[in-house]
Amino acid sequence: MMRKRDLERRMRKLAKEYGVPVHSTEGGSHTKWHAGSEAMPVPRHSEVNERTAKGILENWESILAEVAKEQEDQ
Repeated sequence: MMRKRDLERRMRKLAKEYGVPVHSTEGGSHTKWHAGSEAMPVPRHSEVNERTAKGILENWESILAEVAKEQEDQ
C-alpha cells in the first residue's frame, strides 16, 4: 500500500519535472488532478493499493508529457 500523501507528492514532483501547472478539485469519492484539459482521478483513501498507485503514476506521466508537448507547440 502507498500512502495517498506519498502518491500526491510524486504526482507534484512529476508535474514540476515536466513544467506543467496542475491543480486539484474534490469530487465524490475521488480527488481530480488537472493538467491542461486532462484530469486524473485519485481515490480519497489514506492508503492506495500499490498496483493502483503505479497505474495512476503511469497515466499521470503520459498526461503530463502530452500537455508539455502541447505547451511547446504553442
